[in-house]
Amino acid sequence: MNLFIRLIAILIGSFFRPPLKPLDASVLTLRVWPTDLDINAHMNNGRFLTVMDLGRLDLIARTPLGRTVVRFRWQPIVASALIRYFRPLNPFQKYRLKSRVVGWDEKWFFVEQRFERGGELIAIGLVKGLFRGRNGNVPIADVLKAVGVTHPSPDLPPAVQRWREAEGSLEKTRRGESS
Repeated sequence: MNLFIRLIAILIGSFFRPPLKPLDASVLTLRVWPTDLDINAHMNNGRFLTVMDLGRLDLIARTPLGRTVVRFRWQPIVASALIRYFRPLNPFQKYRLKSRVVGWDEKWFFVEQRFERGGELIAIGLVKGLFRGRNGNVPIADVLKAVGVTHPSPDLPPAVQRWREAEGSLEKTRRGESS
């Protein structure tokens, strides 16, 4: 099935599905279509990342943030993604994508996205992102205010903490510093 059709279906479906609180998980039930396959006849590794976009879209659309994003024309921006594949997804298999915000820092939101089939973990991804408005990056405080969050971030999971450290090394490499 074309991704554009999935995108429209998720947007329309978000009006009929229960609203989410900011730290609730979005759960989408999806299916592997022939257009998702690679030469090995299972879901392409890049398609996992594209489907993760759909999970984050559902998460945004079903929280109070959805209206704010539309009103102020904020754009969700992904800065980094990390994914670990455990099992393949084969043609026409159903699977669930669970997406949830696991925390934030002074600049970034961190989202965990889990692909599951029959209670088995197929892949897990972490995404670091922010929102950008007309005047640049939207401060985290403004985004949190839009969804009514007044408490600090939950403790970031250890995997996210280690990922942030590894990214710090990559940033030093980009700047020509030794890591």
